Amino acid sequence: VQLQASGGGLVQAGGSLRLSCAVSGFTTNDYTIGWFRQAPGKEREGVSSISRSSGSIYYVDSVKGRFTTSRDNAENMVYLQMNSLKPDDTAVYYCAAGLFPGTSARRSAYRYWGQGTLVTVSS
Repeated sequence: VQLQASGGGLVQAGGSLRLSCAVSGFTTNDYTIGWFRQAPGKEREGVSSISRSSGSIYYVDSVKGRFTTSRDNAENMVYLQMNSLKPDDTAVYYCAAGLFPGTSARRSAYRYWGQGTLVTVSS
C-alpha cells in the first residue's frame, strides 16, 4: 500500500498549486482520502477529506472557497487544487487513506500515509 503526494513548491501569495496523490496497492474507491498539513512548530491538521464516491467532501474553515479536492478512482489519483494561497498555507502537505464511510479530519481515522510535499507561500 502506497500513497505518493507531489506538486508542492514555492509560490507567491495569491498564486495556485495543484497537489496530486497517487495511490497504489489497494482499491482506491474503497477508501476515504484525506489531505493534512503540518506547519513548522504546529500540529498536523486536517485540510480536506473526500469520501469514496466523492459524494461528501470536507474542508477546514481556513481553506473553504480556496481549495478544491477531487478524485479519479479509475486513475487512482486524488487532487488538491489550492487557489488564492496565503503565507499561512505554508506547510508540508500529506495525503492519507482510511477505510471508513464519509469524511474525517481526524488523523487517527487514517491508516495509510504518504510522504509529504512541501508548499511554501511567500508574501
